[in-house]
Amino acid sequence: MTIRNWSKFFFHALLLGGGITGLVGLIVRWEFFYSYLSTGEYFQFIGAMLWMIFLGFTMSVIAQMGFFAYLTIHQFGVNLFRTLTLWNWIQLLLIVVVLFDLVFFRFRLTSGDTSRTVLYMVLLAILVGTAAVTAWFKAKWTKKHILISALFFMIVITTLEWLPALMVRKGEVDTWVTIMLFPLISVNAYQLLVLPKYNRKSDEDKEKLDARKEQRRKQKTANVK
Repeated sequence: MTIRNWSKFFFHALLLGGGITGLVGLIVRWEFFYSYLSTGEYFQFIGAMLWMIFLGFTMSVIAQMGFFAYLTIHQFGVNLFRTLTLWNWIQLLLIVVVLFDLVFFRFRLTSGDTSRTVLYMVLLAILVGTAAVTAWFKAKWTKKHILISALFFMIVITTLEWLPALMVRKGEVDTWVTIMLFPLISVNAYQLLVLPKYNRKSDEDKEKLDARKEQRRKQKTANVK
């Protein structure tokens, strides 16, 4: 990918993360934001919203780092296990392990807190549902054998990026766990689906650049003659 197209890819993902976090934060923490609006503290409202958007930028950068790290891990896995089929089975096993760990260890659900259980089950459904839809489109638009890898990235890598929020024990934990999930899954889905577009654009730009260089070379040769 060329620097120009990578910059577009980076900033589009950055804006997506910031926008999603700002919107979700406004909805989830509406009482907090409304307290500023109801008292006419508009600058405080804008400041809080900008902070939320900046948090989204941070989550977007984390998601992008995770994406490029996964590309390395994927290639390493294929080389280590020799065949894509075996690597896919390993990825499926890791998906099951991660989902089990989420439900029984990370979520820390209790039978006496029904509302919290419902919240986390909904978040899990959003994670898995978004992963399934994204993987389906990725396989449809590219190659069918990439389905498992796309699922692995959307579930396992997103969960790893989500872990800092899940490991917090104090404060409004459930609120921040909810808010931080959405920019991660949005940016990861975006990266997975649009990367081929930027790669194709980079190839086209390189071809145009090579053509211009060849044309200038021919002009110089003609001028010498």
